Formats: sequence, C-alpha cells, structure tokens
Amino acid sequence: MDKLPITRRGYQALEQELTRLKSTERPAIIRAIAEAREHGDLSENAEYHAAREKQGFIEGRIKELEAILSRADVIDPAKLSGSIKFGATVDLIDEDTEEKRRYQIVGEAEADIERGLLNMRSPLARALIGKDEGDSIEVNTPGGQRSYEILAIRYE
Repeated sequence: MDKLPITRRGYQALEQELTRLKSTERPAIIRAIAEAREHGDLSENAEYHAAREKQGFIEGRIKELEAILSRADVIDPAKLSGSIKFGATVDLIDEDTEEKRRYQIVGEAEADIERGLLNMRSPLARALIGKDEGDSIEVNTPGGQRSYEILAIRYE
C-alpha cells in the first residue's frame, strides 16, 4: 500500500472527525434507529429509512477515515525549506487580474480549495512544485490558461 502524505494539522483534523463519528454520531444514529423501530411498520417508516441511510454514510466515512489514517505519512512542513514542495504555503498573484491568492500544498485527504488547501495532484500544485520565489508559471484551468507569479514561499 502506498503511503498518503498529510500534514500534522490535516492528520489531527481527520482523527478528530473519526473520534466524533465513533463517539457521538454512531451512538446517536443507533438510538434514532431504535426509536424509529418502535413506531411499528418499517416498510412505511420514513424516519427509519432516513436513519438507516445516515448510518450507512457514517459507517462508510469511518472506514474511509480509518484507511486514510492507517496509510498516512505525516510530514511537518515547518522542518522543510527551499523550493516549493509538499507542505509549502505559497503566495501567488494572477498576472492578468492582479488578484493575490494563498495556497498550502497538501495531500488529497485534507485538500479543501475553499480554505486554500491545494491538492498536490491538482494542475496548479503540479505546476508550482519545484519552483522558487519570483518564478512565473502557466496553468491550464477549466476557465482557460492562467499565469501566476510566485510572491512568497513559507513552510509553517
């Protein structure tokens, strides 16, 4: 099995989610199913079917998180330096719109573009890896070709 690179912060967030699912969500859904069963005929009991569906989602997410955490290769970006690689926080400026953006290059399990956590396999991350401050890159995006200049690289 391949190891999955992940930051310490990402690993801790996934551990917290797993703990919450096991200690809070799973017992709550078991109680909801038991309560729905008490209402009689299960074939027409919407509460029961909704609770079973939610239970399936929770159990699936628990298995997914356990698999990710068992294969995790925790990397501390604060111990890294140099050109852009996994864990780097990068400040960019769009050369066309002058819009500034900040991304941290992270593993797939913790990627969240809305929070500036860029999947290391994304086209933008792949274009950034190996580059230095002051370099320009071009990236094909769904919105077309974009050009960025790298303003700063930090490892936090």
